[in-house]
Amino acid sequence: MRKKTYAMRYVAGQPAEQIFPGALAHLGPDLPPGAALPNSNILHVMVWNIFKQQRADWLSVLRDFGKDAQLVLLQEAQTTPELIRYATSNYLAADQVPAFMLPQHPSGVMTLSAAHPVYCCPLREREPLLRLAKSALVTVYPLLDGRLLMVVNIHAVNFSLGIDVYSKQLEPIGEQIANHKGPVIMAGDFNAWSKQRINALFGFAGNIHLEEVRFPADYRKRAFGRPLDFIFYRDLSVTNASVMETRASDHNPLRVEFLAGTPLIQ
Repeated sequence: MRKKTYAMRYVAGQPAEQIFPGALAHLGPDLPPGAALPNSNILHVMVWNIFKQQRADWLSVLRDFGKDAQLVLLQEAQTTPELIRYATSNYLAADQVPAFMLPQHPSGVMTLSAAHPVYCCPLREREPLLRLAKSALVTVYPLLDGRLLMVVNIHAVNFSLGIDVYSKQLEPIGEQIANHKGPVIMAGDFNAWSKQRINALFGFAGNIHLEEVRFPADYRKRAFGRPLDFIFYRDLSVTNASVMETRASDHNPLRVEFLAGTPLIQ
């Protein structure tokens, strides 16, 4: 029997809360009202596979490179007291989807946000060979211009024969993005280390009209010559994109600045 998929929400001064798919709201026009992301005409977003905080200086990188980011999308985030303390001290909400249990704390994707999401959908997919799970999280936040921003934080399955399971993990995400009428950010560690996976990922992104963020100085972590970490977007404009070289993880963090005003017709 498969374990139920849920997210854990961490908010300063409150006990951790379990959130199951559909518990907050159903994706649609009747989402509950909520406070907008602050200064969300310009969005600063950081994306980083944090390697379970196993290396020194992860916290200083998070503080420095993530400074002033309204959204931080982490993969392999282990819910250690130090990370939870940082998250709840600097963000209104931290939502994590436990992918698998480590000796003390679960690890999985975690989204830190400067506003509470009005929608939260946790997803998990099991690695077919190692039988360990990878997780994804879909959240939605109001913007100052009245639109709703969908944010997808994903850690894609890694060890599989072919791309069937890889594509299967993307399917429910694609359904949610296709049904969403506002801007979208989809980012994380896609483990796109083969030509098959790259083709599947870009075919998927193209079908739901997502564009790839390009990095002028591209220091993203690579495997077999291919980058593993990506940021895709829709109905936003990129004004700046950078990658930080660091030894604080086995991945380098990405940072993007989006202009969230109504995009110009090109």
